[in-house]
Amino acid sequence: MTNKTLIDITNRIKERSKGSRQGYMERIDAMRSEGRARPRLSCGNLAHALAACSDAEKGKLMQDGMANIAIVSAYNDMLSAHQPYHKMLDTVKAQIVAAGGVAQMAGGVPAMCDGVTQGQVGMEMSLFSREVIAMATAIAMSHNVFDAGMLFGICDKIVPGLLIGALSFGHLPFLFLPAGPMPTGISNSEKAKVRQQYASGDIGRAELLQSESRAYHSPGTCTFYGTANSNQMMLEMMGLQLPGSSFVNPSDPLRDKLNEKAAECVVALSSPLQKHGLAEMVTEEAIVNGTVGLLATGGSTNHTLHIVAIAAAAGIKITWQDFADLSDIIPLLCRVYPNGTADVNAFHEAGGTPFVIRELLSAGLLHDDVQTVLGQGLAPFAEEPALVADHAVWRLAPDEPGDDMILRKIDNPFQKNGGLAVLKGTMGEAVMKVSAVKPEHRIVEAPAVVFDDQNDLIDAYKRGEMEKDFIAVIRFQGPKANGMPELHKLTPTLGVLQDKGFHVALVTDGRMSGASGKVPAAIHVTPEAANGGMIARVKTGDIVRIDAEAGVLEVLVSAEEMAERNPAEQPAILQTFGRNLFAGMRGLAGPAGEGATIF
Repeated sequence: MTNKTLIDITNRIKERSKGSRQGYMERIDAMRSEGRARPRLSCGNLAHALAACSDAEKGKLMQDGMANIAIVSAYNDMLSAHQPYHKMLDTVKAQIVAAGGVAQMAGGVPAMCDGVTQGQVGMEMSLFSREVIAMATAIAMSHNVFDAGMLFGICDKIVPGLLIGALSFGHLPFLFLPAGPMPTGISNSEKAKVRQQYASGDIGRAELLQSESRAYHSPGTCTFYGTANSNQMMLEMMGLQLPGSSFVNPSDPLRDKLNEKAAECVVALSSPLQKHGLAEMVTEEAIVNGTVGLLATGGSTNHTLHIVAIAAAAGIKITWQDFADLSDIIPLLCRVYPNGTADVNAFHEAGGTPFVIRELLSAGLLHDDVQTVLGQGLAPFAEEPALVADHAVWRLAPDEPGDDMILRKIDNPFQKNGGLAVLKGTMGEAVMKVSAVKPEHRIVEAPAVVFDDQNDLIDAYKRGEMEKDFIAVIRFQGPKANGMPELHKLTPTLGVLQDKGFHVALVTDGRMSGASGKVPAAIHVTPEAANGGMIARVKTGDIVRIDAEAGVLEVLVSAEEMAERNPAEQPAILQTFGRNLFAGMRGLAGPAGEGATIF
């Protein structure tokens, strides 16, 4: 039986979304009512669409009812996670033909690596790349010659962007195809230790580079549980890619067999007999399922933006308060770095996402009454794939986790509530990932040290000025100010100071990486400084209080004094390295609590 509180939260989301969801579904119904696309094209339209196809493909696509599958790919060589897609493209196209359809590469979308741009200028374009990807996906689908779509994407803003774009063609079914994580290199805890040694000056750049290259060493997704791997978990929780397919390595023989099954699945979804598309899959229940998965696994805080933006693209309004209320009833079942020492390969071996889904379903903490790429119901997603006689087959997840220091059963969780806290108070509203923060660090009251750039904090640390208790306030990092970059570059420095015994924390209207963890960080502060938020009035020396247990974010200065202060002026943004092209997006960006989206 589904948990009553889960039902109540879902129902209030439905009530709040009634008008916007109805408007979205009316657009979907209008597209669906026009029928299949290719018969309505002129001969010139169709000839252009088929010009590059083989004679066999042309013959098939001129047949009434033959499925044409659009592939939208985020392939590039810069992302280790996406490098395998180049090799997979022709294979998957052939597998779709073998399944009875035809596939065309409909379009490519940009895909930047946050690991490369972390702490660099390019990070200021990272969040808005989600919007660019969404628009590029819509352009790829705009040729309107397709019966279904297959989406090649894994990382950070890429999955949300692909999904938002595909939802504008929600009358069609879509299926995501992962490529899998790289094999395990050095442990994530060893990687973090070396980074802190570098931040402390104990080792040099050569030693740091050697360590990083041992961690990031081959094609495949990075192995920590950041935004990329949180994306993969979310897609399975929402039933949008095959069960248990997320964390199978690119070189594993099972990977190709899973792709073959995915090809068969997307062709089946494209059948005129199917009466549902992506719009019927991405419902309020599915959005809640994705959020529950985030909380139960201690996933990336970036999804407090992305899930909100994805939901909005489907006419659904979910708020941070919904996240907080769900967190009260969802137990934390996973310890994966940065919430533990294990990486996603170990998580997968211990039972992975299918085990988590099975446990949550058994407690009524997921909606089973959802439409997925496999049909009605989420139960099949509690099964894990295996290679048997050269075929991919699915079997029930094990009754017990392979390692209970990584995965736990529902009656023995790591903690009774989820890994997310929403903080409110005189500083505004913010979110904090608490699953990796030790209880003794979840409450910090200390003087503020205010910066307008993360590099200024690092420079102050190098000058020896930060050897004390403090709360770093990094402002003008929100979507309107500079595109809301991640500030993960600060993690080693703050971690060193915390390890020395100082009480430290971070407050910012920017983001932190999904790999961030042990230092308490109140992020996504809303209203942001560029919108005149209270964070723009805080001064160095003001006492700030963060209480993740009680959900409090306050500056302990009287309301009268704060009202009399003029907000700080935003530093000028240098219009270099492409930042000038994103000025319009910065102007249109909504608040973080609404997904920081321009749509």
